[in-house]
Amino acid sequence: MSTALPSILVTGAGGFVGLRLCARLAAAGYTVKAAVRRDSAALAAITPAAHIFRVGDIGPGTDWQAALAGVDMVVHLAARAHVMRDGASDPLAEYRRVNVAGSERLARAAAAAGVRRLIYMSSIKVNGEATVDAPFRESDAPAPLDAYGRSKWEAEQLLSRIAAETGLAVTVLRPPLIYGAGVKGNLARLLRWIERGLPLPFASVVNRRSLIYLENLIDAALAVMRHPAPGRLYLVSDAHDLSTPQLIRALARGLDKTPRLLAVPPSLLRLSGACTGQRDAVGRLVGSLQIDASRIAVELGWRPAYDPKQGLILTARAYNDHVGQTVESRE
Repeated sequence: MSTALPSILVTGAGGFVGLRLCARLAAAGYTVKAAVRRDSAALAAITPAAHIFRVGDIGPGTDWQAALAGVDMVVHLAARAHVMRDGASDPLAEYRRVNVAGSERLARAAAAAGVRRLIYMSSIKVNGEATVDAPFRESDAPAPLDAYGRSKWEAEQLLSRIAAETGLAVTVLRPPLIYGAGVKGNLARLLRWIERGLPLPFASVVNRRSLIYLENLIDAALAVMRHPAPGRLYLVSDAHDLSTPQLIRALARGLDKTPRLLAVPPSLLRLSGACTGQRDAVGRLVGSLQIDASRIAVELGWRPAYDPKQGLILTARAYNDHVGQTVESRE
């Protein structure tokens, strides 16, 4: 006699990770309840079997009662995302309202509703912004440097306290940059530059950066869901780090382009970033950020199915297909 798979509530279900996670969960036979801020036609199309709950803005007053009814496990993806230029008058207060107070509201409501487990999607920014001598590990002292990273670390601490008080089992995942079909932000900008044949001054950069392909991240979340011993912190990545020139070449290959890489000293790039208000963006392209993802491999037996070059090529091909469809629709 087969055991029924648990009912899972995914918050942030209409987002980049949430859409794909809901589709994968539904395909695997889970009962999927999807919490969204507003109606999501994409979610309804990709995962028609999901039970969709419109909960509005995430914060200290969110009503989770209907969405949590009958749920065994929550995957909490909803968050105020990191942005390069934040227009809020008090960004930290806004991050805390959504990422800290909103997470507390959800966790306490989940515990009261009898939910057994909560998986929280945090960020490697809790550890810091860069590595020099050694990769980040779970045992490192957190050192978030911006408001987003601080809010994620505060949320992790709060969830740990709620777990101790209520018995709700909380597992935390800290991914680095997530990429895949439909990626936005800096990687989408880099794809546009490569696609247009713009010269990129990164040939002299010798760095190492950990990334995680969307499908690998979802595989890691599924491994956590299936494991009987929650309550852990896991750093996750593709397990093979790339330099910025390697990243650009992999994307270019997926676009069927030859990248125009120019040799500019990294010190000059950093100076240019400082002078143009792009210090952080340039720092990510010339600096290193490495993750040791061995704990999840040892404890759960999880290893990424895709290496980063494969994932980046697939990401670029999806971008190319989307650009081609957009052009066709305009003709």
